[in-house]
Amino acid sequence: MSGLRCRFTVRPRVLKRPCEWMFSLSRRAFFVSLESIAAGMRFIESIFVKVRKHPKRVVFPDGELPRVIKAAELFYQSQLGIPILLGRRDVIQEIAQRESISLDHVAIINPEKSSELPIFCRRFERIGRYRKVEMTDSRAVMVRPNYFAAMMVQYGLADALVGGASASGGALLRPMLHLVKPLPFADVISSCTIVELLNRPYGEDGVLFFADTGVVPDPTMSQLATITVQAGLLARQVFGHRPSIALLSFSTKGSARTASTEKVSGAVELARHIAEKAGADMTIDGEMQADAALEPAFSEIKLGESHVGGKANVLIFPDLNSGNIAVKLTRLFADSNTYGQILMGFTRPAADLPRGASAEDILSMAAIVALQAIEYRKLYPPDEDAD
Repeated sequence: MSGLRCRFTVRPRVLKRPCEWMFSLSRRAFFVSLESIAAGMRFIESIFVKVRKHPKRVVFPDGELPRVIKAAELFYQSQLGIPILLGRRDVIQEIAQRESISLDHVAIINPEKSSELPIFCRRFERIGRYRKVEMTDSRAVMVRPNYFAAMMVQYGLADALVGGASASGGALLRPMLHLVKPLPFADVISSCTIVELLNRPYGEDGVLFFADTGVVPDPTMSQLATITVQAGLLARQVFGHRPSIALLSFSTKGSARTASTEKVSGAVELARHIAEKAGADMTIDGEMQADAALEPAFSEIKLGESHVGGKANVLIFPDLNSGNIAVKLTRLFADSNTYGQILMGFTRPAADLPRGASAEDILSMAAIVALQAIEYRKLYPPDEDAD
């Protein structure tokens, strides 16, 4: 583990009051200035270009799956950093040999044999008591790859985490909730899917952010506002400039009034307040129908003058039903690529993969969370620990 700790060492300035610092973003330049997406360059290729300048360590808890091992090989060969596979070394080596996969510069850690395990157990026992996690045997918990990986990112032994390829929904989210600190202003953990439309002009050169698409079934007004700002922060980092965020509904600006539309319109004002307080540069509007958010002709008819209508690149859905259905339909009906779920609301970057994710899908998600890690390492330094 010591070798991993120093390969990509980052020595961030220690923040004594991270919450206060978080809310002075407008004065401290929260986002790194990222080069814009080059003309003709695919979205994910543009992410690769950015990450190569700041390579990162990404941990993969599903390290014994052939497609994950292949993704680790591709991650290193793409010059994105050092991949860390969790699992039994002999099993991983056997699979790699059978599949003709190179393990050059791929780190392999067996949680059961790791020298960090006793330290992780002590840390977990403290966190577990604080959060009243009903798990009495800390070692039995910490040898689980998802828990071990979450502890690694929380304490700076990895920069980001990509998991979920071999488990049902929630198997990765639970360890993250138990072990990884939330963002200072987050009252909810949510998720986002990035959609790249290959032959459509919508969004940012065809790139759109959909949220929430995987975590919160029926968000409250406050939670919907938080999800809005979380997605905006992610889009701001990826795009390198102010995102245009539309909160979607079946009505536009009060054309129908129900409890659902009132929740969305109220979340608009609350999200603007949160974003302004955080100094986060984003434009937010709603409630509006999807065609008004994306198509200028419909926006002019339904909204009139709007800084978001007709040019939204972040779409916030009123509930999980609509968000998840929209992603699935887009994936099936449109000529598109989708990247998700990116977990939002944590101080460490993580992605929860669909179980059918291919090696290329896993590689793409690893690159996206590695991009997030560039700024996260500055904003949220690893915890000091006195073990």
